[in-house]
Amino acid sequence: MIRFDRVAWLLLLVAGLARVVAACPFCDVVGRPLAAKRDTARGVAIGESSGAARDDGGIIRQAFVVRSVLRGDAIAVNEAVTARVAGPVAGTALLLASDGGPDANGVEAIAADEMLLGYAATAPRAEAPAAERLRWFARWLEHPDRAIAEDAFTEFGLAAFSDVVQAADALSAEKLRGWLDEPAIDQRRRGFYGLAVGIVAARAQARGHRAEADACLEALDAAIAAPANDFRAGYDGLLGGLLVARGEAAIDVMMDRGLLAADTRAGDARHALAALRFAREFLADSVPGARVADAAAGLVTNPAVAADTIVDLARYEHWQSVDDVAAIWETLGRDDPLVRRAVAGYLTACPLDAARQQAAAIAAASPETWAAAIQAAGLPPRSGK
Repeated sequence: MIRFDRVAWLLLLVAGLARVVAACPFCDVVGRPLAAKRDTARGVAIGESSGAARDDGGIIRQAFVVRSVLRGDAIAVNEAVTARVAGPVAGTALLLASDGGPDANGVEAIAADEMLLGYAATAPRAEAPAAERLRWFARWLEHPDRAIAEDAFTEFGLAAFSDVVQAADALSAEKLRGWLDEPAIDQRRRGFYGLAVGIVAARAQARGHRAEADACLEALDAAIAAPANDFRAGYDGLLGGLLVARGEAAIDVMMDRGLLAADTRAGDARHALAALRFAREFLADSVPGARVADAAAGLVTNPAVAADTIVDLARYEHWQSVDDVAAIWETLGRDDPLVRRAVAGYLTACPLDAARQQAAAIAAASPETWAAAIQAAGLPPRSGK
C-alpha cells in the first residue's frame, strides 16, 4: 500500500512538472472562435471603413461607420466608431462591441465579405450541444475563404475529443485523407486531421465499412512513413490517429519505426511522447495504460525527452524503471537540471525500497545538488520512514 505522504509527493510531482493533456493536444489552437465572440458581444453590427488604419501603441485601430445592427444596443446605425483591427480593412467589416462600449477598447472589427457575414450570422450558438455544433462547422473546414476555414478549425481545435468523436459522421473521410499530404494545407492543422482520420477509420471499422477503414489506415501509414525532417508539424496527431484506429497495435508500429527508443531523433521523440499521453488520457478502452507506460519507458534515456518521460512514468506510477531513472542522474542529469529535478521527484514519489536506496545514495554523494533538485521539484525531503 502506498502511504499518504507518498501520494502527496506524487501529486506534487505531477502538479509541478507534468503538462496537462489538452482535449486536442495536436491542434495548436489559440484564441476564441467567431461564434463565441458574437454570443458574448453587447452589440453585433456591420460597418464600413471610413478612415485609414493607424498604429496606436502597438494596437492597430481604424474608424468605421455602422451601417446596420444585427444584435444588441451597444452601437447604433450611422454611429462612428473606432475599432481594433488585425490589419487595414478596405470596405465592409463585422463589428463586435464588448463591455468597453463604442470606442477603441470595446469594439473589434473583422474584415468580412458577404460569405463571412452569412457564416457569422448562421453559426450555431455557443451553448448548443457541442457535437451538434461541430457537425455544422465540419462543412466549413478548409473553406476557400481563409477566415472561415481558420474559424471552423478553431471550433474543432478547442473541442473535447469525445465531442469530435460524436461528430465524426459529419467529417468527410475522403477530404481528410487528402488533407494529410496536401502541400497547400496549413501544416499546423495537420495534427488534427491525422487524429480525425483515425477517428473516422475507427468508426468505419465499428460499422463494418472495411474499405473506408482500410483507405484511412493506408493514408495514415503513408503520412507517418513519409520522409521528413525533424520539424514536421502535426506528426503527433498522425500518431494519435493511428492509436485511435489501431489501438494497442499502434504501439508496435511506433516501435517498429524506431519512435520509442533512446536514439529516436528529438522531434519524433517529442511527438511520440505526446501521442502516448493522449492514448493514456483518452484511449484506455483500446490501449491499456500499462502498455502505454512500458512504451514510454523506452524514451527514458532519450536526451530530448528524458525529463518529460520521467515525469510521465511517475504519473503512471510505473516504478519498474527505477534503476534506469536513478542512473540518469549522473549521465543526462549532469548537463540538464530539469532531468535531475525529474529524477528527484520520481525517486521521492516511488514507494519501492529500491527508490529509497537510490535516493539515499545520490543524496550521500551529492547532498547539495540533491537538495537543490528536491527544492526545484517543489517536494519535501523524504522522512526516511
